[in-house]
Amino acid sequence: MCRTTDLRQAVLAHNDDSARALRAELAARGTVAVSLLSSPGSGKTALLETELALARERGVPVAALTADLATENDARRLARTGVPVQQVLTDGLCHLEAVMLRGYLAGWLPSDTRVLFVENVGNLVCPASYDLGESLRVTLASVTEGEDKPLKYPGAFGLAQLVLVTKTDIATAAGFDRDTFLANVARVNPGVEVVFTSARDGQGQGVLLERALAVRDGAEAHRPVMTRTAGERDTPPVVLPQSPGGTHAHAHPHEHAHPHPHPHPVADQL
Repeated sequence: MCRTTDLRQAVLAHNDDSARALRAELAARGTVAVSLLSSPGSGKTALLETELALARERGVPVAALTADLATENDARRLARTGVPVQQVLTDGLCHLEAVMLRGYLAGWLPSDTRVLFVENVGNLVCPASYDLGESLRVTLASVTEGEDKPLKYPGAFGLAQLVLVTKTDIATAAGFDRDTFLANVARVNPGVEVVFTSARDGQGQGVLLERALAVRDGAEAHRPVMTRTAGERDTPPVVLPQSPGGTHAHAHPHEHAHPHPHPHPVADQL
C-alpha cells in the first residue's frame, strides 16, 4: 500500500513539473491556456463553439484542443468556426496530462495564439488531479445534472477558478434550483465566480473569452481555498462587487497551484 501511494505521488509530481514548464513556455509566447472540465453531455463543446466563433469575429487569435476517448466529432464541430483545432484521442485514458498536452502542441500551436482552450475528457474525477499548465481552470455543470454536483465532486469544483452553468434556457423545465447550486459551490469553493450560460439563447456569451483575455493580460485569477495553506485560509477575504455576467462573494490573492485531494490509481501506461 505504501508503495502504491508513493507511485501515485510520483506520477502527479512528474505531471506538475511538466505543467509548470508548459505554463512558462506559453507565458513566454503570450498565450494563456484555459482548461475546461465537466461531465459528459454538459454542453462544453457547444459553449466552446460560440466562444471560438466570437473570438474569430473579434479578431482574437485563439486555438482549441479537444480530448476524447474515441471519435473526432468534437474537433469537426469546433473546426467549423475557422480557428485552429487539434483532436486528441486518449485511447481509453480518462484524462489529459501535461506531458501529453505539450506533445500535441509542439509544432502545431500557431505562434500568435492569445488563448488556447483545452477541452478535457468528459469526466469530473480524474482530470481534477492533473494540472495541464493552464492559467484558468473552468468547471462546467448543466442545469440538468443536479444542484449537488459540487458536493459530489469537490475536487473538480473546489479547484475551479471559474464555474459555468450551461443550458440555462431549460432551467425551469429541469427544475434547477439556482440558489441551492450557488450555496453548494460556495461550500467547496467560496468566492469563485459562477456564470450562467446558454449556447441557444446567448446568455453569458463571451464571458469565458473575456475572463481568459483578462488573465492573459495580467489579471489575477481566483485562488481556491483548496490551493491555500492553512495560514492563508485564516486570512479574512476581500469583498469584491458582483462581476458582470456572473455571481461571486469573495476573492483572494492568486498563485497557481493544484493540490491532489483525491489520488487515484496510476495510469495504465505506467
